[in-house]
Amino acid sequence: MTSRMKQSNIQGRNDEAPLPSEERSRRTFIKNGLLAASGVLGASVSIAAVNEPTTPVQSRDQLRCIDYGRSFLCNTAEFNSVRMWIESRTIITDTRSGESTVYYQGASCKSENTFGERDLFYKDNYDFLPIFGEGKVLVFRRHSNKRGDGYRSVKKMEEMWGANPVLRMPAPKVVTVLDSFEKIRDATAAGIPIVTQTEFQNNETGLRAVIEAPCKTMNISHPKKMYQVDTGPIAFPDLSKRYDVQINCLNLAYIAFNVDHFADFVIEAPTPVIEDKKEVSTVYHYSKIESLQVKNRILALGKV
Repeated sequence: MTSRMKQSNIQGRNDEAPLPSEERSRRTFIKNGLLAASGVLGASVSIAAVNEPTTPVQSRDQLRCIDYGRSFLCNTAEFNSVRMWIESRTIITDTRSGESTVYYQGASCKSENTFGERDLFYKDNYDFLPIFGEGKVLVFRRHSNKRGDGYRSVKKMEEMWGANPVLRMPAPKVVTVLDSFEKIRDATAAGIPIVTQTEFQNNETGLRAVIEAPCKTMNISHPKKMYQVDTGPIAFPDLSKRYDVQINCLNLAYIAFNVDHFADFVIEAPTPVIEDKKEVSTVYHYSKIESLQVKNRILALGKV
C-alpha cells in the first residue's frame, strides 16, 4: 500500500534516518510542514527524498532509528535561526485511516534575553522545551511555581522561528537489536549508544503511538540478569481521546522498563508542595505515575 505524495515545505538531508520498516517500503508525505507517514512501524521515512521511494529494510533485525547524538532541527527565521537538539520523537498513528504524524521533541533550555548586551538570563527564569509537529510548536514553560495557564502554549511554526525548519538526522551506519540480557549488558558495558522504542495503543480510540528516545540511563544487575531503562524527558501521548488539535495530547514524562511488555511513566503535572500538612504552593513536577502494556524494543547504534 502506497500513500500519495504531498508537497513539502520542510527541508532535509539524504542521509536522514528512516523509521522502522516491516514487510515493505512505503512512500512518505509531508503534512502541514512536518512529517507524516502512512503507518508507523510499516513506514521508512525520508524527508529529503520525498519524491522518491524510500529504501526498504531487509529484515525486522535491521530497524532504523535516529542517531540522537547528531540529530538537530534547524530553524530558518532571520531573527533567530535557532538549532535545537532532537531529544526524542513520538509517532501517533490513526489505525482507522492509516495516517501517522511525527512529533520531534527539542532539548530543554532556559528563558533568555536572546542576543542581549548583558543579563542574558531572565531573573524570573523558567525551563523552556519545544515539541514540533502538525505545522505547530508546543512549548512547555515551567516556572518555579504554577502560575496561571502559561505552562503550555501552541503556535503555528511560522509564528515561532520560521515555517520551514531543516531536519538534520543522519542515519546510524549499524543498528543492532538487543533482544537478550547478554546483548543489553554487553552494549551497555561497551559504551555503545542505545535507543529505545516503546509502542502501545488504545483500541477504543483507534490510536497507536511509538515513543523513541536515547537511553540516557541503563541499569544492569549481573546477579539478577536484569536491565532497567530510565530515560527522559519524552513526549508522552494521551491516547484515551481524540484531541481537536492532536499535538495537545502530548505531555512531558520519563519512562522506565525492564521487560519487553510493559513500561511505567512518570508524567509532569501540577503537584502540591506540602509543609506541616499544609499546601504552601503548587509546582509542575514529575509526579503522575502511569503503567501501560506496551511493546519495548532496545537498539544499539553499533555492533555488539
